[in-house]
Amino acid sequence: MHAGLPGPFADLSYPLVVTADEWILHGFSSPNHLTELGQMAQSHIYLKSTLDDAMRDAFRKTRRFLMTVKGLREDEAVTLISVAVDFGITQVVNGNWGVHAIIRKALFARS
Repeated sequence: MHAGLPGPFADLSYPLVVTADEWILHGFSSPNHLTELGQMAQSHIYLKSTLDDAMRDAFRKTRRFLMTVKGLREDEAVTLISVAVDFGITQVVNGNWGVHAIIRKALFARS
């Protein structure tokens, strides 16, 4: 958690990249693998990681972000994720596979 962030970002516990046009949230197959897997985490993560877990983590974080930060109801957040959020592979290098979600800020621009 990061107490220095304002309002809805105060309990942010995962990587968030903010650009002029997008919010990019990151999910991992094991969000805290160094703590979860102990001393052998760097080698055991290869046995545990799946892209399915990373995607599930990215989806949950994206849904929570849209509901908390943008004030959407759960059904609205899931619908938006289904039709307008782009997901991609962030990393597979260190065994803790990652998926990122890209939310375009233009989706929330008022006309």
